[in-house]
Amino acid sequence: MEVQLGRGKTVRRAYGIDEIALVPGPRTLDPQLADTRWQIGGIDREIPIIASAMDGVVDVNMAVGLSQLGALGVLNLEGIQTRYTDPEPILNRIASVGKTEFVGLMQELYAEPIKPELIEQRIAEIKSQGGIAAVSTTPAGASKYQQALVAAMPDLLFIQATVVSTAHLSPETITPLDLPQFCAEMPMPVVLGNCVTYEVALNLIKAGAAGVLVGIGPGAACTSRGVLGIGVPQATAVADCAAARDDYFQETGRYVPIIADGGLVTGGDICKCIACGADGVMIGSPFARAAEAPGRGFHWGMATPSPLLPRGTRISVGTTGTLKQILRGPAQLDDGTHNLLGALQTSMGTLGAKNLKEMQQVEVVIAPSLLTEGKVYQKAQQLGMGK
Repeated sequence: MEVQLGRGKTVRRAYGIDEIALVPGPRTLDPQLADTRWQIGGIDREIPIIASAMDGVVDVNMAVGLSQLGALGVLNLEGIQTRYTDPEPILNRIASVGKTEFVGLMQELYAEPIKPELIEQRIAEIKSQGGIAAVSTTPAGASKYQQALVAAMPDLLFIQATVVSTAHLSPETITPLDLPQFCAEMPMPVVLGNCVTYEVALNLIKAGAAGVLVGIGPGAACTSRGVLGIGVPQATAVADCAAARDDYFQETGRYVPIIADGGLVTGGDICKCIACGADGVMIGSPFARAAEAPGRGFHWGMATPSPLLPRGTRISVGTTGTLKQILRGPAQLDDGTHNLLGALQTSMGTLGAKNLKEMQQVEVVIAPSLLTEGKVYQKAQQLGMGK
């Protein structure tokens, strides 16, 4: 429904994940019968959860651990892991610096050049331990390091930026990345993002994307919405982009998964994104809280160390459990941040959804009081949902 913002400007209401709720239908099923399997780029995974390509979230060990647990982790190829042979002292410095010195330190540390040999080395390290080598770079990085990527042959390549489109205009001295040509030439599946609209999602799918990332600015450590003023709340963005996926599938028979990227903290958030149409989700801060995470209890975004216009900050998330506890349980916390798989299976059972396609079809209602209704004591005592 469109509303008039003012004379000459008509707008559409958009909804965030916190503003919606899922409605149980006439059937329920045992959570053990809920099938959460999905596929991306020809790779089958039991859990539709991807760990974000952020330096405080995924390193080689985390990528391997996530693979072993049935999920997926994406390594940032323009971060600390490919700038420093030994990233441990660098990560220690990031974790120990104060708030006022943080931005300057990050700009200093990320000024170290990316080393193509480290791109190949990190991918080889993940593969040698039996992990799925999923890696991420910007469009500019994809052009610059294409040769190293082809030599290393990751299993999945994510091309990510705040906004990625097939109609990018560049100065005459710069040749923009031709996304359709790049997807066709690369010998591995290429996932493209990020976007928030039907039109751009459809264009990225037509360009040959093996998956499309949806989300601009909702991440826990991201400040893009404040710095740039752009973005669409995730519930609406996911639903719009999922519609593009479905229309393209009806026309061509090729199914391209939609991945909700950013702003998801609890199991409930993940469930609601899938109900809005997502095939999988990409999350950062929940995994940054794992004992195995490289961030030492801190989390920061990919655009945080920008030398010109940082669009992220460093947040303290603490360490709440092991990677296994966070992903598969048993949960040690009561706020929905542990056993994310169990939360999804239990929600699907309660809703009567036997698989993710049925989960995408459940009824959704607008419910701005969902997280606050009846939670006076939790909020006052900072327990459970009131933390």
